[in-house]
Amino acid sequence: QVPLVESGGGLVEPGGSLRLSCAASGSGLLYYTIGWFRQAPGKEREWVASISWGSTSTDYADSVKGRFTISRDNAKNTMYLQMNALKVEDTAVYYCAARITYVAAVNALKDYGYWGQGTQVTVSS
Repeated sequence: QVPLVESGGGLVEPGGSLRLSCAASGSGLLYYTIGWFRQAPGKEREWVASISWGSTSTDYADSVKGRFTISRDNAKNTMYLQMNALKVEDTAVYYCAARITYVAAVNALKDYGYWGQGTQVTVSS
């Protein structure tokens, strides 16, 4: 198991910024592609962004491209999601997960496991 723990959520005004962290115990995170997902009330969980284990490849959902930046520090076993220019529609619980299979595309939830417990992001004035 690779326990993942998210942090950094909170309440922010539209246009503001937050940085989420996803920390893993031990070195288990090192060789996994990691993804960020989010789930708004009444909606299905959706993929936000992913980063390969060596940070050589990053992918973003169109809805966050240009505003969010995914990164990782393998020495600290931590992945980050820098969120800028936040919008009300970014409000959701944000989760990180490790890509454990490669059956489908990088944005496919079914390829991910070891989900964290989530951190709430609320964008409101």
